[in-house]
Amino acid sequence: MNELSHFDDDGASRMVDVGAKEVTHRVARASGLVRMAAETLTLIRDKKLAKGDVLEVARLAGIMGAKRTADLIPLCHPLALESVSIRFEFPDERTVRIEATAEITAKTGVEMEALAAVSVAALTIYDMCKAVDRGIEINAIRLEEKSGGRSGHFTRDE
Repeated sequence: MNELSHFDDDGASRMVDVGAKEVTHRVARASGLVRMAAETLTLIRDKKLAKGDVLEVARLAGIMGAKRTADLIPLCHPLALESVSIRFEFPDERTVRIEATAEITAKTGVEMEALAAVSVAALTIYDMCKAVDRGIEINAIRLEEKSGGRSGHFTRDE
């Protein structure tokens, strides 16, 4: 981890060459938090917002975001994802926790796809609820775990 892989020896940007890497099963799991007024979360859980079922729309948007990661992040490889799943939890009366898992059998990992899924799902929750709550915050988007590939298995220690 001593060098940034997206720059060549002259400092120019580049897409990492994965041609010689081994094809392995790779999984990445990311999470994020969306904090809001308790009343807003109640509207979401009770499916009472005028725009519809916020969490199902956010789930679909997150999956679409994962699939479009290479269009959003310039040096990401376009990937044929095998699976993307998104789940929601409510750790308290003001918070939606989003967790996305992406899987592929390929030469490169899916961390960015899992992170993009969480980010787009969180932004969708914000977009669908902003009319009733301008104070919504998106926080703590992070990689929780990854496996497969040369760098091995990573699990966040928190």
